[in-house]
Formats: sequence, structure tokens, C-alpha cells
Amino acid sequence: MVQQSPTLSSEEFLQFKRKATTIVEEYFSTDDVAATANELRELHVPCYHYYFVKKLVSVAMDRHDREKEMAAVLLSSLYGDVVDRPQLCKGFCKLTESCDDLSVDTPDAVDILAVFVARAVVDDMLPPAFLAKQSACLPDGCKGAEVLRRAEKSYLSVPHHGEIVLQRWGGSKRITVEEAKAKISDILEEYLAAGDRSEALRCIRDLKIPFFHHDVVKRALVLAVERGGASEGHILDLLKSASEEGVINESQMAKGFDRLIDSLDDLTLDVPNARCLVKSVIHKASSEGWLCESCLKPLPPEPKKSSEVDDAAVRQFKAKAVLIIKEYFLTGDIIEVLSWLEAENYSCCPSINAIFVQKLVNAAMDRKSREKEMASVLLSSLCMPPEDVVAGFHLLIEAAEDAALDNPAIVEDLTMFFARSVVDEVIAPSDLEAMEEDASRVNADGSTGMLVLRNAHALLGAKLSAERILRCWGGGGSGKAGWELDEVKDKIGKLLQEYDCGGDIREACRCIKDLGMPFFHHEVVKKALVAIIEKRGKDERLWGLLSECYGRGLITPNQMTKGFDRVADCVDDLALDVPDAAKQLSCCVERAKKEGWLDPSFSMTRPGQPVANGVCS
Repeated sequence: MVQQSPTLSSEEFLQFKRKATTIVEEYFSTDDVAATANELRELHVPCYHYYFVKKLVSVAMDRHDREKEMAAVLLSSLYGDVVDRPQLCKGFCKLTESCDDLSVDTPDAVDILAVFVARAVVDDMLPPAFLAKQSACLPDGCKGAEVLRRAEKSYLSVPHHGEIVLQRWGGSKRITVEEAKAKISDILEEYLAAGDRSEALRCIRDLKIPFFHHDVVKRALVLAVERGGASEGHILDLLKSASEEGVINESQMAKGFDRLIDSLDDLTLDVPNARCLVKSVIHKASSEGWLCESCLKPLPPEPKKSSEVDDAAVRQFKAKAVLIIKEYFLTGDIIEVLSWLEAENYSCCPSINAIFVQKLVNAAMDRKSREKEMASVLLSSLCMPPEDVVAGFHLLIEAAEDAALDNPAIVEDLTMFFARSVVDEVIAPSDLEAMEEDASRVNADGSTGMLVLRNAHALLGAKLSAERILRCWGGGGSGKAGWELDEVKDKIGKLLQEYDCGGDIREACRCIKDLGMPFFHHEVVKKALVAIIEKRGKDERLWGLLSECYGRGLITPNQMTKGFDRVADCVDDLALDVPDAAKQLSCCVERAKKEGWLDPSFSMTRPGQPVANGVCS
């Protein structure tokens, strides 16, 4: 590459200085941030942007508070999109180095420049470490060093420093931070109520606080996480439009997401699954191309699960668990049990989860077939980590010898619970084998625990075992006892076909609920997906039904994932009738991830199966 001559470089710099001065003067006359940003960008010399920063601030220092505020707003708007951090830092370095000269014309230059530095830190343009780093580069006793000390001690170290600094020059149109936050909340609430995206974007523009747009992003995201469902979709649509139309710049968007990440621990207190929801929102925004995920802060580490709980807490939990299980057997209300577990915040403790599983199965074994079926349905619906459920079955095996004294039929009952849990995919077949291996080390061959595990293993290996196991207690729990598995599948097929031919979505949801087999809702997902694939993804009605069922909680995330898994397992057979079935399923998977139905880590690829590729139609 041919190096530019010093003469040409000097001339280029002089030309930039003249143009920068003109741009600054015009900006103070017009207050047009967008036009100023375009003019600076069109000069195509980003290596000189530090001078623009210096010129803007030095001119504003000799003007009224209005111009000082305008300069701070412009810097915040340019940062990230037009002026990068190294150039901004260099500009402030030049300002502190020339503070002695600036003081000749502006007697209070030290205090004014200290506010500009503090404002840049509050607006997340300068890192707090800039103050110490630049102080080390300045000679002792110079006014530049005094600027940095004053910025730190008089502005950044005092209580409520953010609001004090933002309001030092009156703020944008003299709107206070609290007023800005209240207006932002009102805009978002009105948008969710009316759904008018254009009006919401206009209101955000009219606030004229582009440096504070990160608060719009953060508040919008908090609403999306707290309310979920359709509200989440509306919020993400609004933010996407705000990004695409330039209402909220990339820097403010990323800053808003970072602020959400910073408040994740507090948000989790109100929304226990906030971490999963935030991950999902970030993934959707990134996949749609309006957020750079790699630019965000990493999520804080998950709180470590406590494996040890004090005896008093365990006793208290056991007493409450017995009562809630008895109530469940009377009402059949699964949601009530899940809400109780969530409200008590027990789901974060593996040992407590295991105890609940043990108590549930023990209580069911002392009762009739109806309660045993209900217990199996509840196990299939619990939102617990699989390893916690396995730990609960370990406790059942360990206590089997003692339990046999009170329940002579424990081997038959417990065998069926183990087998049913494998069929319902509550535990994996490999978990059963691992338990059998572990039990063989500490139990005699003829012990109750070993008999249960071996019998369950043998039962699962028998022909047509799944159907027999599903009907072992009449099937359906609180639903329709005695139904054949094929009959249930046939009913699901008919209700989907009836809905697809113009049926009412509420009626379809009611029919699915009336099946009384929530543990079998993965079959609804599977049959709907197969129909969608057979129609080359053009069946929006069935996709809408799945969306409605998921939104109502009728199909749980576990059942949704299981349904997609079952289609992935049979995609080779589907390909005989639909040659591009794998590609169609891949499109469905990606769409489901964007909808938040599937975890981003879900994969449809099976061992020995080629990876589907191609573009979704």
C-alpha cells in the first residue's frame, strides 16, 4: 500500500477541521441530530473523529446550558454508530490535555469539562477506568488532572449521581429522569393495549432523548419477560421496527439488553424462569438480525443449587407436600401443584424435588388406581430437571424394604411406576439401567428394590408394552378411563382434521383438554406437524392451533419438545411420501424456536441421520 505523504495528510486534516467547525455551528443552530450524524459520516475520515469530539465540547463550553446539553445528547447519539470508543476516548484525552488553554477563555472550564466527562461515563460512552488511566498520563497540578478528580469526587461518587449529572444542564427539554421513565412506561403500556406500532415509534421520537433510549429497550424487555405470550411478540416487533427505522441506534439497543442482563437476578425474584426467557428473547433478536449477541455482556452465572437443606426445612416441606398431594388427588388440579412448587421456590433444590417425587408415589401406592394414574400424569407434567426425578426414584428404591412391611403389593405397584415413567419419558431407559447397576452394589439379589428394577426392565422389553403400561391404571387420570391407545390417537386425528376443515379454535382446545391425557399431548403436536409437513408448511391453521395450545398452557414445553422429537424420529418414513420432509421439519423447528416453544439447543438430527439443509419455503 502506498503511504500518504505528510503534506497531503496535513491538508486533509485542515480540511476536516474546517468542515467539523461548520458542522458543529450548524448543529447548535438546527438541533438536528440525524442530519449532523449524516454530515459527519459522509466526510469518510473516522480517524479524525476525535477532533470533532474535542471541537464540539470546547465550543459548547463557551455557550449556554442549552448548547452544553445539546453537545452531550449529540455525543451519546453518535457513539457506536458514527464515533467509536477509541476516537471518543482520544477526544476526551485531548480535552483534558488542553484544559489549561481552555481555562483562559472559559474561567469555569474545569467544572464544565468535569461534567462532560461524568456525563460520558453515565451514558456508558467512557469506561469508569478512563479517569484513573488518563490521570496517570497528565502532569501533577495541571487543570486536566483537576477535571478528572472533580468528575470522580463531585459528580460520580455522590448519591443519585446519574440523575444529578443528566440534569446538570436542564436535561432534554427539561424533562427529569423520573418523568422520562414514566413517559416511556406509558408509551409501552399504550402500545400493548392498542397495538399501534407507528404511534409508539412516533412517541419515542418525540421524547427527544436518544441518549436515554436504552431505558426504552430495558423497560420493554422487562414487560416482555413478565407478561410473556402475545405481549412478548408485540414488544419484540416494536424493538425490531425501532432498530430498522433508526429510532433506536445499535449502541442504545445493546445497552438496553445489557441493563436487562444486569437486573436479571432481581427479575428472577418475580419471574422464576426469567433466565430462560431472557435467553430466548436474545436468541430471537439475534436470529432476526437486529441485535449483535456477541456484543452483549454474558449472563451472570446461575445460582448454585443447594444440595443440602436443614432438617427443619425438610420437615416443613414434607408436611406441606403431603397436604398438597392429598388436595391434588381430590381436585386433579395440576396447575395448582406446579404453582405451589414455584411459589415455595423449592424447584431450585434437587434434594427437595426428589423428596416430592418420593412422597407423591408413596401416597399414590396407598390408594386406588385413579390416584396412581393421577400421580403418573403429575410426574409427566412436573417442570423438574430429569436428574431430580431420578433422585426421587432412588429414594423409593432405598426405602422399598421398609415400605414393603406396610404395602405387600409394593413390588407390583413400584414396578409399574418405574415402567410408566420410562414410557412417559419422565426418566430415560438408561437411568433405569444405571439405578439397577447402583442397586446391585448395595442390595441383595432378592431384595425388594432389585425385584422392582428387574421387573420394570422385563416389562418394558415385552411386546406392545407401552400400550399396556399406559392403560395399567385405566388411563387418563381424571379423564376417560379405559380408552385404548389407538382410540385416543384416532380421536386426536379426528379433532385436528375437523379443526383444519374450518372448526373453531376454542372448541378444538376444549376437545384436547377433555381427552384428560395431558401426558399424551405430544401426540397432538406430532400429528399436527405431520399434517403441516405433508402440506409443505402451508397449513397455518394447525400451526395457529399449536400456538394457541402452547399459549394457554394446554401443551407444556416438555410435551411440545417430545412431539417434535417423535416427528424427528420418524422423518425417514415421512420422506417416502414427502421427499423433502426433513427440510420441512427443519423449517418447523426453526420457526418453533423463534416462537419460544423449543429451547435454542434443540436438534432434530439423530445418530446416523444426515443433517437437513436447504432454504425454508
